[in-house]
Amino acid sequence: MPAAPLTSLDRLAIHTFTLKPWDLERCCAALSAAGIGGITVWRQHLEPYGTAQAAAIIRAHGLRVPALCRGGFFPHHDHAGRCSAIDDNLRTIDDAAAIGADMVVLVCGAVPGMPLDQARGQIRDGIAACLDHARSCGVRLAIEPLHPMYAGDRSAINTMTQARQICEDIRDPLLGIAVDVYHVWWDDRLADEIRLAGEQGTLFGFHVCDWRLETRDLLNDRGLMGEGCIDIRGIRALMEDAGFQGFNEVEIFSLWRWQQDQDAYLAEIIDAYRNHT
Repeated sequence: MPAAPLTSLDRLAIHTFTLKPWDLERCCAALSAAGIGGITVWRQHLEPYGTAQAAAIIRAHGLRVPALCRGGFFPHHDHAGRCSAIDDNLRTIDDAAAIGADMVVLVCGAVPGMPLDQARGQIRDGIAACLDHARSCGVRLAIEPLHPMYAGDRSAINTMTQARQICEDIRDPLLGIAVDVYHVWWDDRLADEIRLAGEQGTLFGFHVCDWRLETRDLLNDRGLMGEGCIDIRGIRALMEDAGFQGFNEVEIFSLWRWQQDQDAYLAEIIDAYRNHT
């Protein structure tokens, strides 16, 4: 059964990348004025400010931060590259703690020409190497499975099952999964995997957008909720039935949406959130 329609905006969070033309301060002001509860910050929007100023801006607007995006990209052909990736993730964890983010979302990485099983092993080892620091900072790590179209160069973790296997191998309460409907809606194991993640306490994040049937760009043409074929409300029902009570994070990459008036676009996002999420 689909989830009930959303009326309150308390559990709505919008990724800064969704409103890419705006800087962090403009994003925070607009979201707060609209009564939206949270903001997920991308590192590109954090860098111009530094963590101290960014944290002050976010606090001043009364927003919660479910996540900082993004860490990961662990696989490399050489040892130096793998060590550099781990160091970058440790810095990302520091930044997340500084701005009050609950978690770091991990886009785990892939290297052209590297066998996927080898990349997955490096991902597992890289995550494990970051967890003690995450614990000291009080920041969780969320593996985000990416659609298989990205397996060659963006992420070797492409299903909830693969993400769960890493969680089960490491078995740390700070490690879980971010479920992005754009990446996993097609998976015939999705309902079972969401249920299992709920039982194992690893449902950390939930990202929403839509899959346009006539996609013009495999990265930057995501649809606003209701513009495509994903059963978003049905997947939200699975998440909530499994015990998820976190934010519904709107994450949309769209070249043509970024060219629009962002105030008008934000109003459309809110309408789509209430009617199609």
